[in-house]
Amino acid sequence: MTIYSQITANQRKTWAVMVMFVIFIATLAYIYGEASGFGFSYAGIALIFSGIFSLIGYYTSDKMILGISGARQIQKSDNPQLWNTVENLCIGIGLPIPKVYLIEDSAPNAFATGRDPTHAVVCVTTGILEKLNKVELEGVIAHELSHIQNYDIRLLSIVVIFVGLVTLMGDFFLRSMRHIGRSRSRKAGQLQLIFLFLGLAFAVLSPIIATVIQLAVSRKREFLADASGALLTRYPEGLASALEKIGKDREPLEAANNATAHLYIVNPFKGKEISSFFASLFNTHPPVEERVKILRAM
Repeated sequence: MTIYSQITANQRKTWAVMVMFVIFIATLAYIYGEASGFGFSYAGIALIFSGIFSLIGYYTSDKMILGISGARQIQKSDNPQLWNTVENLCIGIGLPIPKVYLIEDSAPNAFATGRDPTHAVVCVTTGILEKLNKVELEGVIAHELSHIQNYDIRLLSIVVIFVGLVTLMGDFFLRSMRHIGRSRSRKAGQLQLIFLFLGLAFAVLSPIIATVIQLAVSRKREFLADASGALLTRYPEGLASALEKIGKDREPLEAANNATAHLYIVNPFKGKEISSFFASLFNTHPPVEERVKILRAM
């Protein structure tokens, strides 16, 4: 498979998952509406509240992430090699040069954040600077810049809104059930009772399903960033070698937590990757071995 076909395939798969997400939310709204007898009011109310909180998070999430991670902004004089790597790659693809941040941690890792290319950040650990050579570092930076170029942060922000909406809709439905009353349940027709049962089941299961879809989108964007980064450097082996080194390093990243783990180029919680099929649905990243294999086949 060529780099170009890999990029096209991953874009197609990502948007297919997004369409599934929209259909899933529409189905939930229909079931909750029929079960409660209040139509689509739950979807509207949930959308308003979710939209308000998500809008706030959209404009402040990068600052919160950097603060949680203990990252500090650096200038060219602080690390000329890192700065020049970012600058040269940005010039190559016509991206504005993002802010560069550094985390004082010996575990090798990196991530990108920000809402668009003009408000973007590339952040690396001191460990990645110490343990990777120049070509490998270039592959990692190209991967992170590809996340920015492909608007992955914006896409994942939209997915987070969807997850919040699904959770909020389920919460509204469960709360409303307490006020419907037993008399209404006795008078309800058989069809409404079926919808009531489905509504209760989805209210419990839908946050889990939404999270699985969110993580599926995140994993697809990692594959896309791998392919786009390889296209940028024209040398897939650089990123493949970097992923191998980072994956084999057993030191966990202390600055990471469950809220930020999906941002990093490799799962920062070393030794906690899950290999079974159903359990792997909750992995934040694709297996490093699979990513390396695809890169070396390009």
